[in-house]
Amino acid sequence: MRKSRGVLVTGGGTFLGDNIAAALLSEGSEVSLLVRPGGEDRLGPLGQQTRWSAADVWSPASLRGKARNHSAVIHTVGSLVDEPSRGLSFERLNFVSARNVANMCVSDGVARMILISGASAPWISRAYIRSKRMAEEFMLRVGLEALVVRAPLLYVPGQRRPVFYRAVSLAGGLPPLCWLYPGRVAPLSIDVFARGVAGIAVDASAPARVYYARDLRRWAGQGAAQSASVRLNRLHSGDAAENSPYDSLEEELPFGWSPRDEPQ
Repeated sequence: MRKSRGVLVTGGGTFLGDNIAAALLSEGSEVSLLVRPGGEDRLGPLGQQTRWSAADVWSPASLRGKARNHSAVIHTVGSLVDEPSRGLSFERLNFVSARNVANMCVSDGVARMILISGASAPWISRAYIRSKRMAEEFMLRVGLEALVVRAPLLYVPGQRRPVFYRAVSLAGGLPPLCWLYPGRVAPLSIDVFARGVAGIAVDASAPARVYYARDLRRWAGQGAAQSASVRLNRLHSGDAAENSPYDSLEEELPFGWSPRDEPQ
């Protein structure tokens, strides 16, 4: 396995971005984080273990030059929850941010982009999935080496969950169902997810393709990153009381931040 170093992760200071960053650090990667302006305090220990800079993924100008000297970019920002009254459509939340990051990769000479997309399931909004597919298509259209991770719902180990989702997770992890559709959409623990994404990111020979939950289970390998991932879950578990109205959107599913300003 050829390991690549210097991975840039968008969504620093968020549940998903921080867990993936912790998993990358456990793999021995050099990690940089893009943090929402004003969100630096949410980095916690990662602020000392990574390079980070503030940038707004909805502002192409603020992204200029941020990806230089990195071998890959992992884009985690988006939301399963829209709020059209505030201009927060699924297209703006999920496609526009990914488009801007993809253009940053092209202009900064980074060929490899890993997009945290979504797996289509009956309990997931079709409009959300449509916006993610638009982002996937754009990555390919601009010529990037696109690795797409179609994530299922994610959960923290030990977290109380509805019986239905617990049953789907169990079924999706057992053969033969794990090789079929349930294996794609079954909710996955954040530690396994983060280790799987990190494994794909650091292996420069990983093919450009679409990855599902069952693939991430294989890539997760040994549990080197698990303890770091769980520690981050605990670190962020007490932040909800200080969230702004925009931050509350990401609590529905921890897929990064949401834009703070109305679209122009």
